[in-house]
Amino acid sequence: MSKSLSVKVGNIIIGGGAPVVVQSMTDTATADVEKTVAQVLALYHAGSELVRITVNDDEAAQAVPEIKRQLLKRDCDVPLIGDFHYNGHKLLGDFPECAKALDKYRINPGNVGFGRKKDTQFAEIIQKAIEYDKPVRIGVNWGSLDQVLLAKLMDQNSQLKVPLSSREIMHKALIESALQSAEYAQELGLAPNKIIVSCKVSDVQDLIEVYQKLARKCRYPLHLGLTEAGMGIKGIVASSVSLGYLLQQNIGDTIRVSLTPEPGAPRTNEVKVCREILQTIGLRTFTPTVSSCPGCGRTTSSFFRELANDIQNYLTNQMPVWKNHYIGVENMKVAVMGCIVNGPGESKHANIGISLPGTGEAPVAPVFIDGKKVHTLRGKHIAQEFMAIVDKYVKEKYSA
Repeated sequence: MSKSLSVKVGNIIIGGGAPVVVQSMTDTATADVEKTVAQVLALYHAGSELVRITVNDDEAAQAVPEIKRQLLKRDCDVPLIGDFHYNGHKLLGDFPECAKALDKYRINPGNVGFGRKKDTQFAEIIQKAIEYDKPVRIGVNWGSLDQVLLAKLMDQNSQLKVPLSSREIMHKALIESALQSAEYAQELGLAPNKIIVSCKVSDVQDLIEVYQKLARKCRYPLHLGLTEAGMGIKGIVASSVSLGYLLQQNIGDTIRVSLTPEPGAPRTNEVKVCREILQTIGLRTFTPTVSSCPGCGRTTSSFFRELANDIQNYLTNQMPVWKNHYIGVENMKVAVMGCIVNGPGESKHANIGISLPGTGEAPVAPVFIDGKKVHTLRGKHIAQEFMAIVDKYVKEKYSA
């Protein structure tokens, strides 16, 4: 949503005031077409609007056109981004069908090439992007920063009367690497509206400071994300805090949450976190919002938790059907409250709310619709009856 240039990636518009776009990345071996297609589809159906895949060797490059064909056969037109390191110039040159099938190329200036080969190999990738009319993300990462540039800046810094800190030098190196590479890409003939930039780090405060400085220095669309965000709650919280803070300042046009998947956890969790960040701060809406209390000694915990979980899952599962038939249903707010203390009040603020009987209270559950009490549910089938009320409300309220 920043005031950046507008870049088209496949069927998606990035920047120029367009909604912030959710991105993810596969972790399959790209050469395994079947597994890669399956994971791209899973990410796409979870809500990923761009999917990045590793293109690291001949076998991966050869697989890309078939992956694209398989996805299109399944009515999935999600733009595919080719992630290139070290040998991207060679793979794009040797496998033109791969270069054509991808919707965007990602280049890391820190490892596109070394020594005298760096500019040449960077130029070869940019020339392929121009030839096939593809946008490019110039993605700098502090784990693979251009060491020549970093050494140069450190030498210059040592000559200053008041030298910058090593942290400030790192920030400067990240930003200069990205912007110098973008400038060189333009000198080679790549249009400004074909360039997206990122400077990814794994520390929250560093990410915030780098992107604030970067946003002041350029009008390229910016891709946000903590690199190596971590696992589980740590990664979710760190990403939510940093990305949310920057997005509130209108900094950022695409986002990714780089979670390390917990054992057995689906890859799609990173997409869910991205969508939740955007919905929570009010930038986009994807699915009805469920408000529920944390529970306390007054609540009948097991039943209350099960109902809140059932309602959340029901709404999530219904959205693929509802969004094609009911306009604005993603803006619906539902409240599932555990007892009488805050239950009725919270329920009145939602489109639909239910206030469950707490422990020791009368076994009745009032249901509120648009602020008015309209039902009282009792017995063993409260969950099913409440879902039926929600379904009826959707059909009546949001029908086209």
